[in-house]
Amino acid sequence: MAKTMKKGERLFVIITGLSGAGKTQAAHFLEDMGFYCVDNLPPTLIPKFAELCTQARGQFHRVALVVDIRGGDFFDHLFTALGELENAGHDYRIIFLDASDETLVRRFKETRRRHPLATKGLVVESIKLERQRLEELKAQAHHIIDTSSFSTGQLKDELRKVFASQISGDELPVTIVSFGYKYGLPLDIDLIFDVRFLPNPFYIDDLRPLSGCEDEVRHYVFQWPATKEFLNRVTQLLLFLLPYYRKEGKTHLLVGIGCTGGRHRSVAVAQELVRMLGQRHGPVVVEHRDIDRVGVVDA
Repeated sequence: MAKTMKKGERLFVIITGLSGAGKTQAAHFLEDMGFYCVDNLPPTLIPKFAELCTQARGQFHRVALVVDIRGGDFFDHLFTALGELENAGHDYRIIFLDASDETLVRRFKETRRRHPLATKGLVVESIKLERQRLEELKAQAHHIIDTSSFSTGQLKDELRKVFASQISGDELPVTIVSFGYKYGLPLDIDLIFDVRFLPNPFYIDDLRPLSGCEDEVRHYVFQWPATKEFLNRVTQLLLFLLPYYRKEGKTHLLVGIGCTGGRHRSVAVAQELVRMLGQRHGPVVVEHRDIDRVGVVDA
């Protein structure tokens, strides 16, 4: 069995198993977790690829490779490649996805895809041949997951358990995005808070050319008790919600803070929210989508 995975380790994951067992979905989920994923990489290239990842100075700290019988004759070189990987000091895990013959046949019928080993025979015969070719690899797998009765969400839950040490704690990445409503809502935002109820620095001549990143604007926005109370309430709400989002399987939370033009109030509030939330949760980053859009209408 594999040694316990420690958070921060460089890790190579080999996703393999039977065709139709869910390897693609598994790769997508690991990608959401921050893994750099490569599908159908020829096994002979794995050692060289690992070397390139090492030279990338942490850019590819966690890598997931989907390797299966689609590689044809190259697939037979997998054990040699894994031996070279181990000799070079690279830690790796093999995740083997399995499913019953009946489940695999049904999935191939539903998707109308051709089995990689199919010639003129039935799908069930191709599955039997694939099981034989993967028997030794399955025996060496660190984790075997039977997806016969799994939904996509259940597969995510199972993989989350396997990689619990990689995503442990409450460190769900959070991005705070300031924006202007007049430019439209940000894409893929999860939660939106509207701060247009706050007094607007745009109507103060000396503050109009500035942004919410500057002290003069920040002092103006936060001189009002409503701003401070709003910020405290939003911070507490997010601290309450974050563990539940993590439990539900979310891998990144985007929070929008909007005002009219996205230059003054939303920027100031977003900056302070990052500071307050970051004191009790991490990592938290900020993006100011519309801060450089200077118009003649209310910001």
